[in-house]
Amino acid sequence: MLKHGILGLLNYGDMTGYEIHEAFENSLNFFWLAQTSQIYRELDVLEKNKWIEKQIVEQSGKPNKKICSITEEGRQELLRWLNSPDINTDMRSPTLMKVFFMGELPGSCSLSFFKELKERYCAASEALKQTDISITSYQEMIPDKKSVLFWKMTADFGKRYTQMYLEWIESCIHILENMEE
Repeated sequence: MLKHGILGLLNYGDMTGYEIHEAFENSLNFFWLAQTSQIYRELDVLEKNKWIEKQIVEQSGKPNKKICSITEEGRQELLRWLNSPDINTDMRSPTLMKVFFMGELPGSCSLSFFKELKERYCAASEALKQTDISITSYQEMIPDKKSVLFWKMTADFGKRYTQMYLEWIESCIHILENMEE
């Protein structure tokens, strides 16, 4: 999946590995985490597959830049991936695994767990509110403004998902606060 995320970003325009990482941080990071080292490893694989090309730009006083461009083969791979159905019903979640076994802990520990979880999801919810600003700034960089519609749909999903998670957490907190130990 990371390779397709990178191809998608390069489809908007040429970027260095650093710029790809920054784009991930400001957009895709809300639903797909990618470390810098993973991005650079994947860029090497993409180049070997001839899905991207790298051009070295010499700089004085700084390390040379490697500008990555999507190739026609890379664009075809991106389109192939976009056109193939990918229904994900995988519900794996470390949080849910912990909750399932949380009966082993005293109620006060479980309550603390959910209160901390709530703080983290509130922070995530606040961060997601910034996506509109990111979308506005990135939309200036791409020629096809139709893509912005889909960026907004993705951000909307993230906001709704986070809101659902917060509602579930509140429900769990309510149950635990009203539980007799």
